[in-house]
Amino acid sequence: MRVLEILKEENEGVKERYELARQRIALFGEERSVREPFRGYFIEMAEFIEKLTQVVDFVFSGELYKLPLDELKKLNNKLYEDILPENYNKSYADPAFSVGRFGKSYGKLLSTVYSELRSLIACAFEGRLAGMTAGMELLIQLYNCFEAEDGNTRMETYQVLYYYVHDYMMDIRLAAVREKQDPTWTFAKDIIMENDLNDLRYLYYFGEYISENEWKIAEYLNSLPIETIKSMADTYTDGYVRGFAVMGADFSVKNIVNIRYALGFERMILHAIKTFEGMDKKVTIHRTASCLALRGYGRKDGFFATSPNPQYEYDHRNDSALYYDYQMRNSAIAAAKAAFIKYQPEYAAFAGPAVLEVFGEPDFVPVIKKEAVHTNQKATGYILAARKEINLMTREFLRSEETSYTMIAFPLPSIGDNFEKIFYETIRVNTLDNSEYQKMQQVLIDALDEGVEVYVRGMGGNRTNMRIVLQKLDNPDLQTNFENCTADVNIPVGEVFTSPILTGTRGTLHVSQVYLNGLEYKDLEFVFEDGMLKDYRCGNFKTTVENRQYIRENILNNHDTLPIGEFAIGTNTIAYAMGRKYGIQRKLPILIAEKTGPHFAVGDTCYKMSEDHAVFNPNGKEIIARDNAVSILRKTEMKKAYYNCHTDITIPYDEVGEIYVVREDGSKIILIKDGRFVLEGTEGLNAGFE
Repeated sequence: MRVLEILKEENEGVKERYELARQRIALFGEERSVREPFRGYFIEMAEFIEKLTQVVDFVFSGELYKLPLDELKKLNNKLYEDILPENYNKSYADPAFSVGRFGKSYGKLLSTVYSELRSLIACAFEGRLAGMTAGMELLIQLYNCFEAEDGNTRMETYQVLYYYVHDYMMDIRLAAVREKQDPTWTFAKDIIMENDLNDLRYLYYFGEYISENEWKIAEYLNSLPIETIKSMADTYTDGYVRGFAVMGADFSVKNIVNIRYALGFERMILHAIKTFEGMDKKVTIHRTASCLALRGYGRKDGFFATSPNPQYEYDHRNDSALYYDYQMRNSAIAAAKAAFIKYQPEYAAFAGPAVLEVFGEPDFVPVIKKEAVHTNQKATGYILAARKEINLMTREFLRSEETSYTMIAFPLPSIGDNFEKIFYETIRVNTLDNSEYQKMQQVLIDALDEGVEVYVRGMGGNRTNMRIVLQKLDNPDLQTNFENCTADVNIPVGEVFTSPILTGTRGTLHVSQVYLNGLEYKDLEFVFEDGMLKDYRCGNFKTTVENRQYIRENILNNHDTLPIGEFAIGTNTIAYAMGRKYGIQRKLPILIAEKTGPHFAVGDTCYKMSEDHAVFNPNGKEIIARDNAVSILRKTEMKKAYYNCHTDITIPYDEVGEIYVVREDGSKIILIKDGRFVLEGTEGLNAGFE
């Protein structure tokens, strides 16, 4: 494995510590120095570490790549069996079980530590002894606290976790940036390029949980004609290149492309890698972070597999609130700055991400557990401050107007019995004729540009009643408010969008049911005043407090309010019809769902940190609606300009009663009536409904 050569010096530097930690942990089971019930926890953690050190041995000896398929499956199951749904309620990873066993003072801490130790699976498969050693020493330090004869205090144990994260923040951040930006880190790429993809043993070399989804999608792609695979990959790579043209950015001066995708799609990704390399670009592929210092929740940033248990991920989404303070905030910012500086040449060459998303995961409705770590105002303030500072710092090293991206999505086998039909329909949706949509969308834009405001009203129980104020066009012959979005950065084709004026934009946005980043929201309602979120509710849980907390954590990203960053009209009625035909509309990812009706995004605008970069539609008109009253604060109070989130909420066509434009003289132009396009020149979009 090539990365072992990269890590050779680093591994040699910690090898002795690694071996000593391994030997010390192996003795836990023989000792009686820790009282029950804590002794049982440490014995189980020792057994888990032993499994990981066996993986390390397999990786360094090369034995991992010689194991027969049944042995690889057994190994994969052993590493993940304790958090699978059928075992989770008896696992220390479950905060409810852990708190029930150890009490509130220690239960949350020990469950969080177990979650952090699970992130060492990645270190084991990649042969990173430094990360392994740090995690093992964390366990030993905690063990030492519980060994003390005079008892242990909650403060001592929490300090062990605190200083573990604080002291290793720099190493963790540098390693993460290396994997994302440095083309010499080839762990995932080597697996894809150097293995026979018809031999599905390769799936188990990544170290992720391999479910039937990964296995079946890899099998299915292997059964498809090479022409189909190339068509899928070419749509993906062509969209990426076209994105640079749309952004007016120079692709030729960039030479690093970052691929992010779901395991099982290696046959398609292999072709994409070859295509990018044929353009003289280097490819990086990194793993989605799972460690405490970098862990996120929602959209996966890297390569990933189906979650072994979404409830486990949900339970641990706020673990950092357990220790985050002002000092940790400063440590995170300092580590990020050091990484930016060290990899400055790679950032300068970075072209942007090419993302392959998936949809059709099994339904998941989270259980909100009081025993899990929850956010608190103080920790949340420090976490948001660190994120904001790091995002602003990113601008210094990675100018967004010089980069682009693309996103495409495909279904997983777990979507149901019609998987193969849905897969082919998705290929069709992803490859629709851009030119036809561009023409009809331009008709919509021309009508919208006549107006000063737009009204969106629901029907059939949908309570939406929104007024959207449009920016004034000083020169309508050269300017427009709406971008004509075809299949480039956001595949598939199908929307026109703008950044509304916040002052005067108001009303109620309501959807009966929607999935956002894998979470279901029932009867979701937002109320806006002057473009800012004033109130919100949903019907998922029994109490108002639970429903508001659910929205605040997962849509508002713990902010008190958010602006409307985008208003758009989706035009991809074929994608809408596919969703209705197979009953999968609620499973469609935002990437496709946003094209199946009008939608509003809460958070930053689509032009975040690129507002000063001129963008033009195919007809040559400049899109001037790139700023709003919040983003313009970057000129005077940069820290107040961005919220670092953007979530699209779509009203399906069958809940849209009317969308109309109001001109300055008060006259109307009706665009959509009773869920159908009625504006002359756009009737062709209705064909998709059939």
